Amino acid sequence: MCRFVIYKGTAPVQLSHLLTRPCHSIINQAFDSRLRLDHRRPINGDGFGVGWYDSVYDEELGSQPCIFTSVTPAWNNVNLVRLAEKIKSPLVFAHVRATTAGTLSLDNCHPWSYGKLMFMHNGGIADFHKIKRKLTMAVPDELFNMVNGNTDSQWAFALLLSKLPDPQARSFTPAMLQKAMMETIAHINRLLEEHDITEPSLMNFCVTDGETVVATRYITSRTEEAASLWFSSGSTFSEYAPGGHYKMSKTDKRENIIMVASEPLTFEKGAHSLWFVEANFLTNRVQHTADWMEIRTNHMVVITPKMNLLQIPIVDKFYVPQSDPAAPSRGTDFAAAKGFLSQRRDIARPLESIENHL
Repeated sequence: MCRFVIYKGTAPVQLSHLLTRPCHSIINQAFDSRLRLDHRRPINGDGFGVGWYDSVYDEELGSQPCIFTSVTPAWNNVNLVRLAEKIKSPLVFAHVRATTAGTLSLDNCHPWSYGKLMFMHNGGIADFHKIKRKLTMAVPDELFNMVNGNTDSQWAFALLLSKLPDPQARSFTPAMLQKAMMETIAHINRLLEEHDITEPSLMNFCVTDGETVVATRYITSRTEEAASLWFSSGSTFSEYAPGGHYKMSKTDKRENIIMVASEPLTFEKGAHSLWFVEANFLTNRVQHTADWMEIRTNHMVVITPKMNLLQIPIVDKFYVPQSDPAAPSRGTDFAAAKGFLSQRRDIARPLESIENHL
């Protein structure tokens, strides 16, 4: 039952406003989840990591992200609190871990980086040990040697890097990262099929180059929901009442902040602007609804450098279009049993209602 949060903003955010101060921050979610509950591992105490990019480019420091990881529980790490109060960044990845694969070690703590790129994963590839050898054979030597851990997640990152024309490039277009992500999922699916692995795999992957963010909510099933994934956007994210009560405020149509998270950081009301890519049409809608909106299963979210948020379907044999009568009836039992989704069906699902009007 890992979980993560992504922040991208036009202005840098103090890390404490994401990690430690909100009463439902990702650190507090690690031991006090509201929407996910894993009875096997009710606490995310198997380490954590936070990665960020500099607010201003410095030639001596370079453009690569900085990452801080620890195998101690996130809520009991004084160094994290100290750093969070003194660091600001316009793009942040944070992850808390409840191990399902791999040992408890710094090498296995998300996120990971390679050059400008940073990656993290929430979920698990089913029977990964059966496909690991073939997957690693698809990774070239220079990327093979960068894997120090033994998780399915870090190998998925290496595979994604192998899908890029030059993983050490100084810049990447959104289309490049989107294509690499699609090819990574397709490659893993081929290996799963070759080995007759039928248990669903949960692949909520995230990658960024510091300018573009690509995240997926994906499962290898036509009947089950993927691990939960939400987004919120607005002009400011700030504390409105003592005790760590935060909200996303929207003062105009501009998106100054976009956050993506396994579980919402707030439970307020708000308005959001979302671009849908369906049938090759790009449509924008502003929806006044829950402060956080649920991303559809088997879709990819792309946050562009200009702060547009696109939701793109991952069309393969597991994709069920919203027009299909079976789309609303995906079950929650599989992901819920693994602690990646709430079984509650009363959680707002505004994205479907928007699509019905496109």
